[in-house]
Amino acid sequence: MPLEEIRVSPLDRGYLFGDGVYEVVPVYGGHLFCIEAHLSRLERSLAAIAIEDPYDRSAWIGMLQDLMARNGGGEGSVYFQVTRGEAPRNHPFPEGVAPIVFAMAKLMASRSSPTPIAAVSRPDNRWSRCDIKSIALLPNVLLRQEAVAAGAGETILVREGMVTEGSASNVFVVRNGALFTPPKSPKILAGITRDVVVELAGGCGLSCQETEVPEDALRTADEIWVTSSTLEISPVIRLNGVPVGEGEPGRVWAQIYESFTRYKLDVCAAPGKQSA
Repeated sequence: MPLEEIRVSPLDRGYLFGDGVYEVVPVYGGHLFCIEAHLSRLERSLAAIAIEDPYDRSAWIGMLQDLMARNGGGEGSVYFQVTRGEAPRNHPFPEGVAPIVFAMAKLMASRSSPTPIAAVSRPDNRWSRCDIKSIALLPNVLLRQEAVAAGAGETILVREGMVTEGSASNVFVVRNGALFTPPKSPKILAGITRDVVVELAGGCGLSCQETEVPEDALRTADEIWVTSSTLEISPVIRLNGVPVGEGEPGRVWAQIYESFTRYKLDVCAAPGKQSA
């Protein structure tokens, strides 16, 4: 439907409580990138908050492909969310309500290599279930706004002396040619692009350790990257006003991004291939 014709009830629990989960899937050449991995994560998030999945995988894929096609196809992304449903405002789960699905396409004229960004670091003051891709993103919004206020593009979060993730991304640190990224846990959202980078690093012969990353490692890093479906693999060239490494995208980032670009082309070139 055209955006101006869409109506969502004010009693939707997503509107009242942030009671729902979401996904964002990149689209390259009309292909839903790593869609199976995204749908697996959606299923985990729905199960974690006890919402029944309204579609099976083939129905999700068909709906999202159709949505992109109706909006012109090509390059872009699709956003989709599932909320618990419409019910009078009351904290406990309502009975007998159906989940509400909202999805939208965002098209891009073309894609270019990620722009190097500056970042700031801040304490991670979010809740303890960051592995759920919840639509209740106010803490992330406030933390990202701190980056914007400082003239930066992302906020890297630290909890109890350890790096967790960005306000809307995962974090990689490079030292002496080796990659380090925080391990999967309830403290972070397990990013799909993050997992692709870990896989590609192995194919490039690079060491990639999923391990705790101390805050001090940010200050001594040769390179820092943030990864997400929208940022892809973005090099951080300044942190808290101080250059990272040489203050420009590094050699290891260039190697991984070249591999990532080939990977995307391979996925798009394979007929019917929609997942990693």
